[in-house]
Amino acid sequence: MSNANLPRLCLVEDDEIMGESLCDRFELEGFACDWHKTGASALASLGKRDYAVAISDIRLPDLSGDEMFARLLNSGVALPPFIFITGYGAIDTAVNLLKQGAADYITKPFDLDLLMEKIRALAVSRLAPAAKPGLGLSATMRRIADMLPRLALHASTILITGESGVGKEKVALELHNCDPKAAGNPFVAVNCGAITESLLEAELFGYEKGAFTGAARTRKGLFEQASGGTLFLDEIGEMPLAMQVKLLRAIQERSIVRVGGETPIPVNLRLVCATHRDLKQMVEQGTFREDLFYRINVIQLRIPPLRERKEDILWFAELFLEQYAAQHGVDKKSLHPSSELALLEYPWPGNVRELKHAIERAYILSGEDVLTAEILFEDGILAQCAALPREANLTQYLQACERRYILNALNHQQWHMGNTAAALGISRKNLWEKIRKLEIQADILERQ
Repeated sequence: MSNANLPRLCLVEDDEIMGESLCDRFELEGFACDWHKTGASALASLGKRDYAVAISDIRLPDLSGDEMFARLLNSGVALPPFIFITGYGAIDTAVNLLKQGAADYITKPFDLDLLMEKIRALAVSRLAPAAKPGLGLSATMRRIADMLPRLALHASTILITGESGVGKEKVALELHNCDPKAAGNPFVAVNCGAITESLLEAELFGYEKGAFTGAARTRKGLFEQASGGTLFLDEIGEMPLAMQVKLLRAIQERSIVRVGGETPIPVNLRLVCATHRDLKQMVEQGTFREDLFYRINVIQLRIPPLRERKEDILWFAELFLEQYAAQHGVDKKSLHPSSELALLEYPWPGNVRELKHAIERAYILSGEDVLTAEILFEDGILAQCAALPREANLTQYLQACERRYILNALNHQQWHMGNTAAALGISRKNLWEKIRKLEIQADILERQ
C-alpha cells in the first residue's frame, strides 16, 4: 500500500526525541504521520487533511493543547478523534477536554502498546469501507481471517467456541466463502438449542412421507439441503445425548437416513459446529459424548469476547451504521466522540449482537445526525454498571451489565421467553440458566 493510501495520523509534539519515536512506531504499525511541533502548525493543517486520529501533547511551546482544541471546535471544521498526552499534573485539564469532545487521553510515562491500541480502536471509524477487514481489526480476528483460506482447502470438521453473540456464525460464513468448492452452494445454519428434541432429528435428516402424523410428503433435512456447501450447527452443546449418537454416525459414515426411511443417503458437505459451552467439561460430566467431541474438535477456533478486542468495537459500530443506512435508504449517522469513548468502556456482555441492537435502536429513536452515549445506552445501563462499589471485581461488573441487558430484552419482548431468547440469540434453556444465575427470577415472579 502506498503512503498516500495509508490511514494518516496528526501528531502534535514539540519534544524531538518523543516525536521521532512516535512517528517511527506509527509507521511500523501501518500509519502515515504528519508531525507538527507547534499548535499553530497543527491548526493550519487540521480540517484541511483527512486524519484518522490526532495525538497531541497538552503542553506546547506556543499555545496549550486545550486552547488549540477550543479554537478547532469554534472553527466548525470536521475533526478526527483526539487523544491528548498529559503529565500527572494536568489530568484535570485532560478530563475537561474529554467533556468538550476529546476521545481519550494518556498520561506520561505511557505504554506505547496501549497508545497504539487506543489509536487503532479510534482509527476504525475513519477507514474507507473497502479498507476494512472482514472480521475485525484486532490481532486475534486478523489471525483467524488469515487462517480461513488455508482451512477452506481441507474438509476437516471445525469447532468454533466463544460467548453468545461474538460472531461465530460470521466466522463460519467467511470460511464457507473462502472455499472454492463451495462456490454457488448453500450455507445452512441451525441453532440446535432452538429446536425441540422431538423435532431435531427430522430437521437435520429429513423424513419420508407418512413417517409420523403430519408428514404428508417427503422432506429433505438440513444435511441434504447443505449438499456441496456448509452446514453450521450452532450451540452443539445443547444437543440431546440421543441425538448426539445419530450425529456421530452421520459424520462417520458421511450419510444420513431420513426419519421413517431405511436407505442411507450420501452427503457431501463441510460441517462447522459452534458452542458457548465448555464441551470438554461437559464430557467429564457425562452430558456430551467424548467420541463426538473428538470428532468435531479436529480444528478449534476461539472467538474472544468483544471486551477483549476493543479495536473491533468502533469498527463494528461503523459497519452497523453503514448497514442500517443502506438497508433503510437513510443518511448515515455518525458517533459523537463521547459515545465512542462510552462504546469502548462498556463491557458488552451480549458482545457483537448487543452492539448491533444498540446501533439499530439509536438509529430508530434519535432524530439527530450524531449519536450520543445517552441514546446508545438505554435505561441508564452505563450508570447502573458504574454504580457498583469500587471493590467489585470484573466478574461482578460483567454480571451487573449482563443482568441489565437481559432485563432490557425481557421488557422489550414483554417477558415472552421464546421471543427474548431469539432476540438474544440464545436458547430458551440458556436464557433460563442466565435468569437463575443472575437472580432475575424474582423479577419474573413479580410480573406473573
